[in-house]
Amino acid sequence: MTLYQNLANRLREHIEHDFYKAGDKLPSVRQLAQEHGVSISTVQEAYRQLEQEFLVEARPKSGYFVCARKKDNLPSISRPPQRPLEVSQWEEVLNMLMNRSGNKGVQLQHAMPDMKAPTLKPLLKTLSDLTKQKPELGLGYADIRGSEELRTQLCRLTVASGCQLHPDDLVVTSGCQEALAVCLRAVTEPGDIIAIESPSFYGSMQAIKAANLKAMEIPTHPETGISLEALELALDQWPIKAIFVTPTCNNPMGYSMPDDKKEQLYRLAQSYDIAIIEDDIYGDISYQFPRPKTIKSFDEDGRVLLCSSFSKTIAPGMRVGWIAPGRYRDKVTHVKYVSSSMCPVLPQLAIAKFIRLGGYAKHIRQMRQNYEQQRDHLLKAIKTYFPSDTRVSYPAGSFILWVELTPNIDSVALVERCREEGVGFAPGPLFSATGKYRNCFRLNFSEQSKEKREWAIKTLAAILLGLEQRTKTG
Repeated sequence: MTLYQNLANRLREHIEHDFYKAGDKLPSVRQLAQEHGVSISTVQEAYRQLEQEFLVEARPKSGYFVCARKKDNLPSISRPPQRPLEVSQWEEVLNMLMNRSGNKGVQLQHAMPDMKAPTLKPLLKTLSDLTKQKPELGLGYADIRGSEELRTQLCRLTVASGCQLHPDDLVVTSGCQEALAVCLRAVTEPGDIIAIESPSFYGSMQAIKAANLKAMEIPTHPETGISLEALELALDQWPIKAIFVTPTCNNPMGYSMPDDKKEQLYRLAQSYDIAIIEDDIYGDISYQFPRPKTIKSFDEDGRVLLCSSFSKTIAPGMRVGWIAPGRYRDKVTHVKYVSSSMCPVLPQLAIAKFIRLGGYAKHIRQMRQNYEQQRDHLLKAIKTYFPSDTRVSYPAGSFILWVELTPNIDSVALVERCREEGVGFAPGPLFSATGKYRNCFRLNFSEQSKEKREWAIKTLAAILLGLEQRTKTG
């Protein structure tokens, strides 16, 4: 057993025996190194292992803390149908996107970042200056792969996730949704089967539907992600063409798959010689520092198509996403060309400068801290006002979480009733190919003030109580 494993075991025992209680601050890295006569890197590795077990969490500029939550109230491990299915639910997704309740009340259904953050001011100024000083840059055709300046800065960013990329390895897209759609078309033919986590982001599901593919939903754990055992059984039984996953700060569950499990997933895909489409759109706003690795970081033969964008870290209206398509670069470039040709140049240049001058790193540090605090506030509000048997995810990053109610509650009926009171959320059936998870829903906690969020949760809880009473008496 290595030094860091010995240290991790000792800390784990202290936590499990309540020597350190939930919420307690743990000894600093330097203090533990001096006490145990080990290097700082050994202590950091021990803490990293405990982070992957969700026993401790790192808080920027504050140190390490014991995770303040119980594991017994997490959502259930999903049990999707054990066969490929065509994706439905488009009408329901469109209904939510149209947002009947408009801007009234408190809208917790859309995965939108905080776009009022002061740390975005340098980016807005750069974009304004470019529009005024060099408007011609936004009028003509540009490189179909995207601005070289942006692709260069993206290569710098991806180092944090364990990747070593060259600007020529990247293709810029109009957001991550286009990136995912392009990748699906690049590695499949109509009628093929795609393995995907369950529940999974409704945009991913609809991209599968648009490409005339079938979804093979795989059981997923609320802390560690897609079941590799179930995935391997599916690969043995069905001609699956690709694996589609969001392993870091998953949408909608919020988990981050441990790094060793990401590597195992890559090896599994390698042994079956199929592609992995990896959605890393939330990776940069992981609460863990340094941020978790991508599956792409383990890629030896170019089978991983890494997709991301700035829609969740900066703003969706910028419409700047990207792909690191590996061996599929030529096919991805062609599909991108026939799909939408080039992307607008000015937002790319503005973001490139924002990254180059350090503004993006500063913004991300602040957002990680803000979102983690907002997560804790929302979890506390749910625990205070919701029924005691409510199950809720514990996001490792981003600004969304998943709520599971008792089976007799219909989240579709609940959302319709809540809209009348000015509260919006995303019902569970949107996150399945066939409308499962009717007793679940997703909440966003990035935009609203604490007061508005708490009011929304109290309102939702009161309506939920009314529905439960009606169900019992009916």
